[in-house]
Amino acid sequence: MNAVLNGQEDILQKLLDLLNEKGIDYCVIGGLAVNAYVEPGVSLDLDLVVVAEAVDDLLKAVEKIFEIKRFPHRINLSSTKSDLRIRLQTDPRYQAFIPRASIKEVMGYKMKVAGVEDVLRGKIWAYSDKQGRKSKRQKDLADIFRLVEAYPHLMDLLPESLRNKEI
Repeated sequence: MNAVLNGQEDILQKLLDLLNEKGIDYCVIGGLAVNAYVEPGVSLDLDLVVVAEAVDDLLKAVEKIFEIKRFPHRINLSSTKSDLRIRLQTDPRYQAFIPRASIKEVMGYKMKVAGVEDVLRGKIWAYSDKQGRKSKRQKDLADIFRLVEAYPHLMDLLPESLRNKEI
């Protein structure tokens, strides 16, 4: 994965190590989390949520490694040494995902990943955000259906508007 990310340094592993060293509870959500449950697709994004009270500690710990940009419901971390785009979600809805997460191997990395039902919920929220880019929303929709195809019981969690939707 580091090769795909054009990494001069393994920024993803550095971040995972830092989270573990600091004892910061977290979970991966988004496309990389989908990859933990279905056949992997390439993504340059790492979406994650950390325990709300640890956000400032994490940012202080990474300020020498990453450029930090704040937005209303997320904080973006980036490095000139990798194409990896890290999005730290600060939307409080995601906090409930953390205690239900478990360690999974994703693209050769061990990381704490949200449960499959929570990954689906997050993808539904992302798809439902009408302010998001259309191309991003289509990717979220495809991820929703990838999960439902692999885990048919998840169909019950879909809003009615998505149950019979064609891609």
